[in-house]
Amino acid sequence: MPDAAVPRTGIGWDTHRLVAGRPLVLGGVTVPSELGLDGHSDADVLTHAVIDALLGAAGLGDIGEHFPDTDEAFRGADSMVLLRETVARCAAAGWRPVHADATVLLERPKLLPYKPAMRANLAAGLGVGEDAVNVKATRGEGMGPVGRGEGAVAQAVVTCVPV
Repeated sequence: MPDAAVPRTGIGWDTHRLVAGRPLVLGGVTVPSELGLDGHSDADVLTHAVIDALLGAAGLGDIGEHFPDTDEAFRGADSMVLLRETVARCAAAGWRPVHADATVLLERPKLLPYKPAMRANLAAGLGVGEDAVNVKATRGEGMGPVGRGEGAVAQAVVTCVPV
């Protein structure tokens, strides 16, 4: 079991290409856009980064070990469901999340109007108050794959404490 006095922090990072014909799902929110993220599941890059950070804090590997893209059971999966399952696995290992901070890098569309709903969804999935989750968004300013509108990246940090 974990040391009762020592919190842990994990870092998560994910990226997906933008393609036509797919919804743009970020933090469980479908954002109106002509392009969506390509992936085996719903390709929710933000939630995937949070899941990886959560798994890192609990010392449980990464998202691909738990929900592999080679498993048809996860084709089209709702990443918010995967987040709740990850929280349950972390709890079974003796850890619960207490804080998450995440950043989405996406050239367009602007995410400001959707951030409160993303924050609320992630907080509910993590089982924490909305004040314990922060979601930020930034652009690539025309540089690199994000700046050229080729894809999206998300980074997250999650802190867990022993149950």
